Amino acid sequence: MRSGPGSLCTADEQVIFTCILRRPQKIVSLCGAKDLSKTRGYLQYRFGLPGKIELEFPKQQQGTQQAFRYKHYFRAQVDLTEISFSLNDYDYSVFDDYNGEEKPAVSQQGVRVTPSAGGKEVTLVCREKAKANFSDLQDILPNEPE
Repeated sequence: MRSGPGSLCTADEQVIFTCILRRPQKIVSLCGAKDLSKTRGYLQYRFGLPGKIELEFPKQQQGTQQAFRYKHYFRAQVDLTEISFSLNDYDYSVFDDYNGEEKPAVSQQGVRVTPSAGGKEVTLVCREKAKANFSDLQDILPNEPE
């Protein structure tokens, strides 16, 4: 059972991030156990459509917190957050970016996929504002320096 449209999380999970992408029209979700903490629960990245998940990382639901990295940069007019992980020679970053210094201000969410060995980064952007709640992850995931 899924927790509503536009999410790949189940009803007994918390939605940390979810959105429908512009192209391809797929869903990207970060789902967590209701009891997610540094030592309990799990965090999983899912990509695809309900009933047809194309990528789920990590596969297991134990010790997942160490598989992800948290990065947050904040200053006046700029707020950048990303949750990243590496899989099969690619780096994935689920992001929520706001830049008020741009005119007009730019607010964008989605996922960036970059080949680890270098190469062209692909950015998949959300069709509309993502549902995102990263507030607890700063204390749960390993933090990446800015």
